[in-house]
Amino acid sequence: MNILLITLDQFRGDCLSLADHPVVRTPNLDRLASSGTWLRRHYSQAAPCSPGRACLYTGTYQFNNRVVGNGTPLDDRFDNVARAGQRAGYRPTLFGYADQGIDPRAASGPDDPRLSTYESVPPGFDVGLELIEDQRPWLRWLEGLGYRVDDAVSALSSEPERPAERGISAFLTDRLLEWLRRQDDPWFLHASYLRPHPPYAAAGRWAKAYDPDDVPDPVPAPDRPLPFSGHLSEERAPEDPAELRSLRAQYFGMISDVDEQLGRLWDGLAELGVWDDTLVVVTSDHGEQLGDQGTLGKGGFFEASYHVVGIVRDPRHPDVHGRAVDAFTENVDIFPTLCEAMDISVPAQCDGMPLTPFLAGDEPPWWRDAAHWEYDWRWERILFGPHEWPWDRRLERQNLAVLRSDSIGYVQFGNGEWRCFDLASDPTWRTEIDDPAIVLRSAQSMLAWRASHADRLFTDMLLIDGGVGRVPAFPAGSAGH
Repeated sequence: MNILLITLDQFRGDCLSLADHPVVRTPNLDRLASSGTWLRRHYSQAAPCSPGRACLYTGTYQFNNRVVGNGTPLDDRFDNVARAGQRAGYRPTLFGYADQGIDPRAASGPDDPRLSTYESVPPGFDVGLELIEDQRPWLRWLEGLGYRVDDAVSALSSEPERPAERGISAFLTDRLLEWLRRQDDPWFLHASYLRPHPPYAAAGRWAKAYDPDDVPDPVPAPDRPLPFSGHLSEERAPEDPAELRSLRAQYFGMISDVDEQLGRLWDGLAELGVWDDTLVVVTSDHGEQLGDQGTLGKGGFFEASYHVVGIVRDPRHPDVHGRAVDAFTENVDIFPTLCEAMDISVPAQCDGMPLTPFLAGDEPPWWRDAAHWEYDWRWERILFGPHEWPWDRRLERQNLAVLRSDSIGYVQFGNGEWRCFDLASDPTWRTEIDDPAIVLRSAQSMLAWRASHADRLFTDMLLIDGGVGRVPAFPAGSAGH
């Protein structure tokens, strides 16, 4: 079976037209969901890009993998989806980017250029097309077509001025289809699309696909400021309502643009005769505030930054295709799901659980009853200069964790403060709860969550009779992979 893992950067989970959205149109993602399983309440575990992707690629929560910012190294001891794919006999190939910083201990020396970027490729991936921040292959292609482009930001910002067929999403899809046509053996492909990531400028006709006057208003800003000291990185939304509606219309246009490209990909797989031999997973590294709570981008604790698209099409279970799952699912579940699909063991490091029962139409009674995510903004403090270790522990307080159940949104800050929201009566995260009993139960649930997911790589193994217990899923002597 082929494996296709697709990430759409900064794609909110409520922006599928399937999700009762009054404006956005996503016919091809809807088409995938109708022939697969739609995860209605699917969540990323961290933001921004590197932390979110570290959780996705390793199946671990941030408090275990410790990737807290763009540029935080990913410890080489962690297994990942690509290394697992290699063990299963694939050559996992990346098109796009992965935003993972290398372990400095794996560098070739102090002059290794990978020590100056967060855009390295996780171990185990071949690279079919690298589209990192400078977008160099796309820019060269545009120049060959006669377009004048100065840099990636200006090229992305001017996408409305060129046909959608010249956009970054179309360029990536063209290269994907070329690669797929050359494959004879089963393949593992990770397609990492930039859009709908900013700048907020949709390609070609999609820039005018949505009338700003038809775009719904965002959730208003909270009534009181965030209850912790220090600066939480965020971009304030435009105060002019017309400007904000225009920005939101461009975001929806980018979604429809990338949706059209996914339709080309689905058609290409069908033409090649492998549509029913391919497991397809679509998700995002994190969400997008899009003006909700008065902010843009991603970060903090609000749900818009973490509720992401989640669709899995397992061709082995056509009898349950079209199913929508309302259980809380998370990006840490993707890695163990792929392991079971490839018929290899789920690594002991994984905090997530395989989605296999849901894909087969079952409802596992032991599934989680809440989603969790984390945000750590110490990287802002690190940029201001070193702190005296071990006496200065301010960085360890620059973080938060969230428990999101059916009715409660509980936020625990690293400095000891907290917020608790009544989501049953108000899903906009504006109505707070100060009932001590509810707050206590929520805090206890979060403590239990952390305790039950502490690193277990070797903790469930005893060195008796050659090793007994939950033995890690990688060969002995392989340094964790």
